[in-house]
Amino acid sequence: MHCYVYASQRKSDTYLWLGRRDDFACIPESLALMLGELRFALEVELTGQRKLPLEDAQQVLKHLQQQGWHLQMPPPHSLATANHPAYMSTPQDRGGKH
Repeated sequence: MHCYVYASQRKSDTYLWLGRRDDFACIPESLALMLGELRFALEVELTGQRKLPLEDAQQVLKHLQQQGWHLQMPPPHSLATANHPAYMSTPQDRGGKH
């Protein structure tokens, strides 16, 4: 299946997969509001056997066939570390150089 992937400009590391290019009418309004502006990122031929770094290709295909879209969220560990104090401090706070 030919797929089109869009990056959310509002939600870091969040991607919307579509079965048809620029077919945003198929996504729920609440999802469109959450994602904000979308930037075209990738066009790919997807099969159930294709290996994807963060998603299960068969699950993506299932969602595309059933609803016309698939939402790829950031991996859980990136969400957890985003608010960790060690990642929020400045280099000076960690004893690093200016």
